[in-house]
Amino acid sequence: MTMPDTAPSAATAARRAASRVAFARARRLIPGGVNSPARAFGGVGGEPIFFKSALGQWLTDIDGNKYLDYIGSWGPMILGHRHPRVVAAIEQALAAGTSYGAPTEAESRLAELIIAAVPSIEKVRLVSSGTEAAMTAVRLARGFTGRDKIVKFAGNYHGHADSLLVAAGSSAATLGAPDSPGVTAGTARDTIVLEYNDVAGLEAAFATAGRDIAAVLMEPVVGNMGLVVPTQEFLGAARDLCTRHGGLLVCDEVMTGFRLALGGAQQRLAIAPDLTTLGKIVGGGLPLAAYGGRADVMDHMLPAGKVFQAGTLSGNPLAVAAGTATLEELREHPPYEHLERLGARLESGFRAAAAAAGVTAWTARVGSMMTTFFQRGPTAMPVTGWKTASQSDTPRYAAFFWGMIDRGVYLPCSQYEALFISATHTEADIDATVAAARETLAAL
Repeated sequence: MTMPDTAPSAATAARRAASRVAFARARRLIPGGVNSPARAFGGVGGEPIFFKSALGQWLTDIDGNKYLDYIGSWGPMILGHRHPRVVAAIEQALAAGTSYGAPTEAESRLAELIIAAVPSIEKVRLVSSGTEAAMTAVRLARGFTGRDKIVKFAGNYHGHADSLLVAAGSSAATLGAPDSPGVTAGTARDTIVLEYNDVAGLEAAFATAGRDIAAVLMEPVVGNMGLVVPTQEFLGAARDLCTRHGGLLVCDEVMTGFRLALGGAQQRLAIAPDLTTLGKIVGGGLPLAAYGGRADVMDHMLPAGKVFQAGTLSGNPLAVAAGTATLEELREHPPYEHLERLGARLESGFRAAAAAAGVTAWTARVGSMMTTFFQRGPTAMPVTGWKTASQSDTPRYAAFFWGMIDRGVYLPCSQYEALFISATHTEADIDATVAAARETLAAL
């Protein structure tokens, strides 16, 4: 079989001359030229595109090219870029001050919105990043239970805290470094890594080490090895085993929170974690995250309890304003039926385009999140965890990515990331995207 060309076309490169100059400058100043490896295009080849503006469902790069955006800043922009209500809230907060290092009533308002939306959260604390939220949730679970070990699943990404950067998904998987140098064996010793959707493996881990397991940490719907859907049996086993053995179930909803439903994946899938981490949408596009859950567990945090966590910019007023405006808009004008329709339309369109081109692919979707996994065999196989996701035909995905760029569609720059649809996308946008996919796949 002739392998697809994974490099950008000459025409694409010519249209991005300013981006090439900008990347050369960035590489002299910033390691790898990017401030997050997810932006490095390591999974598709070529050089990253530099952007200057965004509006609604559109991105504009520094060369003036426009793209339909299916990244949405990796998830936060469920309302689209520069939503008027969010912009107005940020401007109002900015006029009063950018940071106080002291409590504000606005923090309580956002906390009320989170607690009202997410079924399992009784108390919540605001932080600045998803990594910080996941790191603290694990510390809290250990402090509450008095146990050391945690269970995580291969391909699930929970930020770059040392104990969680083991068999990680997201850009770690994309760049082939799921276990980072600098993470000591001692740090990773108490992390048990299992296969996602493997009920037997989870049961065996608890049979062996149940009295030592503080928490099971999981993405209830995975977005960080591509979109992977859990089975109800797997979710039920995780909840039941934690309850029976005295551990905590921690749902990482940094990506799925407020996206798959107002109450996140846990509302949609009817699961009840003890702790939840939130990010992305909760900050309305600004750096803000949160962790929350049962009141008796959360009350172990300092100063109510003894588990330590602090942050100079936690509850930053600009981020709180953006997050509050976003959650209020989602509550008052829920876009979820619209997003479901668009997601179904895009899914069926991609499936049909792959079939018409004779390209083997497995498309997985939940709501407004979706991944098409390119595969090598003659028959598409379900992707249920990292073992199956990691068998993807990544060169073919790279060729698909650049073909879509040529046609003005900006998809994830890695096979192992989910795409996101925003409330500002239209049926016409979806149809144009499917047409671009049909052309691209036919060319492969």
